[in-house]
Amino acid sequence: MTEGEKIRLVAWSHELRSVHDRLREALHLTRNALASGEAAGPATRDLLLFCHGFCAALTGHHEGEDRELFPAIAAAHPELRDTLRQLKQDHSMIAHLIAGLQAAVDRSASPAELDRHVEGIAAVMESHFRYEERQLLAVLDTLALDADPHDVLGPL
Repeated sequence: MTEGEKIRLVAWSHELRSVHDRLREALHLTRNALASGEAAGPATRDLLLFCHGFCAALTGHHEGEDRELFPAIAAAHPELRDTLRQLKQDHSMIAHLIAGLQAAVDRSASPAELDRHVEGIAAVMESHFRYEERQLLAVLDTLALDADPHDVLGPL
């Protein structure tokens, strides 16, 4: 086997947990910015940066899963197609919540309204991550997918 033919060995379950942990931390930073009052007045631009960074990372993660990871899992484990369909529906719901948060930030909504948006995303995101980890980590331990983790799980 030549250097170019080597299959990349990736511990996909570890990669997924790592990305989820980084997204949880990014959400934590965003929530802290709200709690500290950084969302008031001119500092709303700081929250806008937190939001855009977090929202882009979460969206990129879900797009990579939908494009790369879930089709590979479905091919290897057709019995998980219903689970994958549910996870994709969660991605759509989270995208809708993110759009609401971004619109609220763009119009300089009150800190209380921004907090409600962030709390909604946090609740759905955490539920989604836990379900995804329960359903897929064992499968990911055996998944032979030759792909760049950044393409599959987002550029975190």
